[in-house]
Amino acid sequence: MGLKNYRELDAWQKAMDLVESVYRLTAVFPPHERYGLAGQAQRAAVSIPANIAEGYGRIHRGDYLHHLSISSGSLAELETHLTIAVRLNYVPREDAVETWGHVRETGKLLTKLMQSLDAKQKPSRPKKT
Repeated sequence: MGLKNYRELDAWQKAMDLVESVYRLTAVFPPHERYGLAGQAQRAAVSIPANIAEGYGRIHRGDYLHHLSISSGSLAELETHLTIAVRLNYVPREDAVETWGHVRETGKLLTKLMQSLDAKQKPSRPKKT
């Protein structure tokens, strides 16, 4: 039996956990970064589950893969923002570890989902005998 909606996707659920983690982490950024790095990290985080959901709602598998690719790009962007925040001492490295864990898990699930969809999209080759 297939999934009823995008909310049942493990990748979407983990991405939502990531959004919560990012918002908690960025809450301690310096006030002058509220609309700078904090806002960029939050927007990148929100983009991840949003694009998973939007892709799921598309009719064509290629469109779905495109949106998952955007999610993957936003994930890399977010990881960069978090690294910058640690390097600038906006948050201690140990405080970012949980969020990086969510990044890693979300990335694994996104990759598996994309590989699964990509495999279904490509015609199978006949086996050589």
